[in-house]
Amino acid sequence: MAEKLGVYICGGCDIGDNLDVDALAEFSANGKHSSYVTVAKSNPVLCSPEGKAMIEADIAEHGLDGVVCCACTPRAKWDVFKFGEKVQVERVSLREQCVWSYQEDPQFPGQMEVIAKDYVNMGIIKMFNSKIPEPEFPEAFKTVLVVGGGWAGLNAALNAASLGYPVVLVEKADTLGGKAATMYKSFPLGAPFSDREQQIDVADLIAKVEANDKIQVITGATIEALAGAPAQYKATIAGTEYEIGAVVMSTGFVPGKTKFLAPLGYGTVKNVVTSAEFEAMAAGDGIKTPDGKTPSSVAFIVDTSLLTKDVVYGECGEACEEELPCGESSTEEDECEVFDYSDKESAKHLAYSSELTSLVALKHANYVRELAPDATAYVIYDHMMVPGINEKYYQAAQDDPGIMLTKGTVTGVSQVGSSAVITAKNTLLGADIELAADLVVVPTAVVPTTAAEPTMNFVYRQGPAFPDLELFDGFADSNYICFPYETRRTGVYAAGCVRQPMGLGLAAEDAAGAALKAIQCIESANRGMSVHPRSGDLSFPEFNFMRCTQCKRCTEECPFGALDDDEKGTPLPNPTRCRRCGTCMGACPERVISFSNYGISQIGQAIKEVKVPDTLEEGGPRIIVLCCENDAYPALDMAAMRGKSWSPYVRFIPVRCLGSVNAIWVADAMSKGVDGVMMLGCKYGDDYQCHFVKGSELCNRRKENIAESLGRLGVEPERVEQYEVSIDMYDQVPAMIDEFVENITTNFGPNPFKGY
Repeated sequence: MAEKLGVYICGGCDIGDNLDVDALAEFSANGKHSSYVTVAKSNPVLCSPEGKAMIEADIAEHGLDGVVCCACTPRAKWDVFKFGEKVQVERVSLREQCVWSYQEDPQFPGQMEVIAKDYVNMGIIKMFNSKIPEPEFPEAFKTVLVVGGGWAGLNAALNAASLGYPVVLVEKADTLGGKAATMYKSFPLGAPFSDREQQIDVADLIAKVEANDKIQVITGATIEALAGAPAQYKATIAGTEYEIGAVVMSTGFVPGKTKFLAPLGYGTVKNVVTSAEFEAMAAGDGIKTPDGKTPSSVAFIVDTSLLTKDVVYGECGEACEEELPCGESSTEEDECEVFDYSDKESAKHLAYSSELTSLVALKHANYVRELAPDATAYVIYDHMMVPGINEKYYQAAQDDPGIMLTKGTVTGVSQVGSSAVITAKNTLLGADIELAADLVVVPTAVVPTTAAEPTMNFVYRQGPAFPDLELFDGFADSNYICFPYETRRTGVYAAGCVRQPMGLGLAAEDAAGAALKAIQCIESANRGMSVHPRSGDLSFPEFNFMRCTQCKRCTEECPFGALDDDEKGTPLPNPTRCRRCGTCMGACPERVISFSNYGISQIGQAIKEVKVPDTLEEGGPRIIVLCCENDAYPALDMAAMRGKSWSPYVRFIPVRCLGSVNAIWVADAMSKGVDGVMMLGCKYGDDYQCHFVKGSELCNRRKENIAESLGRLGVEPERVEQYEVSIDMYDQVPAMIDEFVENITTNFGPNPFKGY
């Protein structure tokens, strides 16, 4: 615990104009926590050189081990308020959460001083209950394991090796190069972006990898097992165990199942091929029709709307009447395989691939112009997605008289003589059209290898595969909005099409990013620090195993598989897997998990510091707002900075993640007479934005248990609500707060425990 505290009140940024900062310092020195406070002072501008020098002088003179800075948000000037490794700092936001956002209530004037005193007391008690973390310093393995020897994997290996890290590169096939080695050419990877296509020098990339003495290449092998934790992994490859620090997973994709392309004529119209098959033609003997002739016309379908209809088709490609199999009015189910073309393996993966599908169609149209110069290339698209500089590539195709592009919704593909006929509506000309072509090319879905296989074969309690990848239909990215490259397994970073569909240029960039993430992970673990999103955090979960009941909630709910079980079923921590979100802390019913500087008791004590009037008539209601530090707290700061205000009866307590919220905090608040608890966290569900992936969702599940407990106590469950907030909702958050306060006071009145 921090036992010698210095409390410092800033008078800058309108704080001194609205609050008596000298009186607040006196309140801190002589108030209920005076035994903890060694020195308390005010300063006109605490972040000034003079203000910082004053704090540093007090630390030296009084041996302070904790500093409570009552000034601006902790998200500002974090680099200024640092005073060495042995002095902890607690920030109290008097600027954003008191002065700048204060909303006067004529019924109870003068609330600003009450707010400020609550926050000062909360800051003092949080600091008193905080300890300096004592991290573990594992002996870190430095080797980067690159899984997959395609374009992304080769680039990742070279990037890591160029920074001095040894690399083990594992490729499932007998040769390196992956799908890039089978391509004829690529769309432009650099200027000029209007060029038809670009040669891919995969052989040169392979030669550089094989010549690099820091890279060990293993072909014809997969990862049989990956055990341990970041910086201390043990990877079993071809029966041999390797010591690994971190992993770049660049295992690429497999083409989507062709049976899902039946509505576009694949399998029934002989002239229809997939884009993958067309690429193989170009790289092989050239572009040919099924009868071996050079086509005079080739049509490329980019529109996939026919594949996304919620309709059941038979193997013949025709829609079944009332879900009956093909064959007139027959009801014999075994006459034809019936499957749903809205299946995620087809429509969703093709939808994810839209940008890549567009660029590939343009590239293939240019193949036609090169390899069959007398032929015409037609591109029919629903949405042509060529963002950024690739617009020049699209414009070059528009200018080519041998390439015709039209928007259109494809309604069918049929065989007419030796040609395939495409019917389409909603074209640029407005009319329905029929287009005959010697060859029709339909898109290939990019299905990540992780969609169907464990790939890494983790030796984790939560299983060998990545969890919950159905949210992204198998793609391994765990939080594409905030943290690209990162998977749900700390220490494993995805690059290339296993993360999301992309071309070779983006895959090379991905490889560099993932390699740097892997190196950051190794170096952070080596210093006892966490990685993303709490980069540099030295804390880690501490367990009081004497009270553990082996309920396994912490091991099951951890979003990152940081906990295994020992032979007795007791949680077995793996500190370097942990991202310090505190989800395990929120899950534990016995409250045996905490962090040195963030714990059940610490936050519970802070809640109890809020001064709650015995009745509503004596000073209004009190609402505790537990707000996620990643989206909700910044949104509050942004609202205050833009002059927004909210009810003076709320008190904010930042939490690492709503997943860390323990039910005891709500119980503490209600038993104290708090009238409502509002939880502000990231969005959850299929389109989640939670920095810790599952935290907000888990909190929502636990809220149902909290509601049940409140009901048994005779307290309305509606007094506790969770709200989803993204960082850009700063203009909406104040209204959410005011509506919640109004709902509590109008519809429920005072907490029945108020005054006890």
